[in-house]
Amino acid sequence: MTKLHVSVILMITFIWGYTWVIMKVGLSYLPPFLFSSLRLLIGAILLFAVQKIRKKSLMPAGDDWKSLLFMSLLMSIGFFGLSSYGLQFVSSGVGAILVYSMPIFVSILAHFLLKESLTLTKCTGLIFGAIGLMFVMGQQILNQNVDKTLFGQLLIVLSAVCWACANIFSKKYLFHYDKIKMTFWQMLVGSLLLYILSVMSEPSFLKVQWTNVSSLSLLFTGVFSTAVAIVAWFWVIDKMEVSMASIVLMLVPVLGLFFGWQQLDEKITNNIWIGAVFICLGIFLGSYKPKIEARAKY
Repeated sequence: MTKLHVSVILMITFIWGYTWVIMKVGLSYLPPFLFSSLRLLIGAILLFAVQKIRKKSLMPAGDDWKSLLFMSLLMSIGFFGLSSYGLQFVSSGVGAILVYSMPIFVSILAHFLLKESLTLTKCTGLIFGAIGLMFVMGQQILNQNVDKTLFGQLLIVLSAVCWACANIFSKKYLFHYDKIKMTFWQMLVGSLLLYILSVMSEPSFLKVQWTNVSSLSLLFTGVFSTAVAIVAWFWVIDKMEVSMASIVLMLVPVLGLFFGWQQLDEKITNNIWIGAVFICLGIFLGSYKPKIEARAKY
């Protein structure tokens, strides 16, 4: 791993960690489905430009449309849409923690759908992740307090499951597909679907007041969080092992907590801190591959 790789990974981590603060601010000006739709549209336009600069093909083959549509449903509606909607009811830091439980769900799904073995290390990671989720969400569940906070938390966990499903589907059916091309169409189609969903379900759709803050939040999430970070991420995983790069993702929820506390004055309870630690340990153990295991695969 070179200094360039480390620098790019750290850049991605800081962007995605700060994204949750920006999203939380943006959602106070725009309804969640419209916000996600416009964010994806901005990202799609930039990825279109990247693809043109790379002089790569843009149009999918006829057989590819079903897979790309399914990816759009999982990522755009399932991940972006549900996480944005749920973030209305929880703090930005808690949103980051719950979403980045995704690698834990990937380990479970990969065992059943990709026939990847659940090692003792991975099982320990799953247990830690489950404990972490219980610490974050446990107070509402144990008190049977089915309020908007618990509803938002459950939606964000569901969005993490959708993200995990998309990763498994991509690895199984789109492994050799041009990742930028795949992401461009996923965003473009998803933007349209979310726009339709916004018109149908968000009464405040036509009453949005555009301000500098709302515009900047969309630009940041569309340009940096969605387009730049995703292109950079694909570059990184082409240059090094995905498992090692994924370990760094455990820093994202920690940064999300920090930025939310610093900029939005969000309170961080002991339960949230403990849950974050357990989830980060779960991510680490679920992604970590000992050198002996890695060598055995080659």
